[in-house]
Amino acid sequence: MGTNKTHYAGVDLQHSRNMIIVRNDNKLTLINTVRLTDKGLEALDALGKVENVVRIGAFHGRDDAFYLERYHAKLWALKNMKYEGKETVDIELIPGGLMPFPTCSLFVFETSTHPEGILHIAQEDGILATCDSIKNWLSADQFFSIETGKLYEQQGFFGPASISNVWKQATNVKASDFARLKLLSFRHLISAHGDPLLNDAYEQVTKSIKKEFEI
Repeated sequence: MGTNKTHYAGVDLQHSRNMIIVRNDNKLTLINTVRLTDKGLEALDALGKVENVVRIGAFHGRDDAFYLERYHAKLWALKNMKYEGKETVDIELIPGGLMPFPTCSLFVFETSTHPEGILHIAQEDGILATCDSIKNWLSADQFFSIETGKLYEQQGFFGPASISNVWKQATNVKASDFARLKLLSFRHLISAHGDPLLNDAYEQVTKSIKKEFEI
């Protein structure tokens, strides 16, 4: 978990964001990258060798280039992702296609105007790795500014497995995508934002879908 500073609708925002690390033998896959401190990089190197960087959200990726250059890793990304600088995609993520590690499959929001996906990991009764589509901020943590924490609380951003109106409006995503998502089997959720949601993720996600889309 680290800090994310952005400027949206004329307001400076500071909140937390998460990087997910998946280890398969000695090979590491980074999802929703966050630039680590030198101490953090030492801990990362102790886990294994970074081979894959995975981008599943259109509004993330600012730290991908750092890891791609440092580790000569492969970039996996959704179709129509836009990149800055000289970033190029090594492997395009498509449902049913090649995945960065075993037990992994891809869910794509087909109606979204900006590329967004979810990785489903078939372990521990099913794990969802999400980016911005489903967050799990329960409250402001130490990486929030005081102002942003108060603003997000006022706007109702905090809650289990939440689907934010800001993301919905930005992507114009439709209920049909979430109807398909409900067909997946999972028990846990790890998001780019908030704490891991363990054991009752399916119940919490379906509750949020019903609240937001009435399905």
